[in-house]
Amino acid sequence: MNRQEPALLDLQNISVMRGQKTVLEDFSLLIRGDEHVAILGPNGCGKSTLIKTITRECYPVARAGSSMTILGQERWDVFELRSLLGIVSNDLMSRSSGDAWGRNVVLSGFFSSARIFPHHVVDPRHRKLADEALEQLQISHLAQRPVCEMSSGEARRVLIARALVHKPRAFAIR
Repeated sequence: MNRQEPALLDLQNISVMRGQKTVLEDFSLLIRGDEHVAILGPNGCGKSTLIKTITRECYPVARAGSSMTILGQERWDVFELRSLLGIVSNDLMSRSSGDAWGRNVVLSGFFSSARIFPHHVVDPRHRKLADEALEQLQISHLAQRPVCEMSSGEARRVLIARALVHKPRAFAIR
């Protein structure tokens, strides 16, 4: 990676609270675009809070000396940011409608939503990319299957296809 390019993620001295509890305190992390990183730790140590902070589901406490940039920017339109990130999470799994079919779950990745809503416009290019993502993961047979009829492993693979469908700059599974 060109060192002049902004880091994928640059967190400096951030603190994040969940309710009254400080989950991440004075936390710093720098991830460059060409790096592969695994965040490991016991339950309750803040891994999910970190991912939710990156996806703007949680926000750091505003304080002097604290900063957070993603791809060099401090502020993002959340939907634009989410289109650059491929995230697979248990939260997303629980929000995906059980009666949704595999292809629709993958297509929802284009809209940073848990399902296809009436105001979403799915064009032929979206369908083609969704089918390619399903094929890449060797799960094309799940395109027409309701999520409620899938095993947890099949549903997880559909969510991975959803995360990859828009060719994100970064990918995370939590």
